[in-house]
Amino acid sequence: MARSLKKNPFVANHLSEKIEKLNIKKNKEIIVTWSRASTIIPTMIGHTIAIHNGKEHLPIYIMDHMVGHKLGEFASTRIFARQARNDNKSSR
Repeated sequence: MARSLKKNPFVANHLSEKIEKLNIKKNKEIIVTWSRASTIIPTMIGHTIAIHNGKEHLPIYIMDHMVGHKLGEFASTRIFARQARNDNKSSR
């Protein structure tokens, strides 16, 4: 179910405060966050946000077509290990 339109999009407080400070200073730094559920808002455009995928922080550059999506959509949590090529058991 989608979030109510009466409410604003969810953005973690610490994340929005850091972005506001960087926009005032007109400074570009990597912002580290664990908040994968935060929605990308227009004030985030042009910043690099390091999103935690469960193991490490992946730096993601925010562009205009990402607005409205969640941060977690751009940091995959799963690694695909390709299937074995010369496995005799699988060819039976």
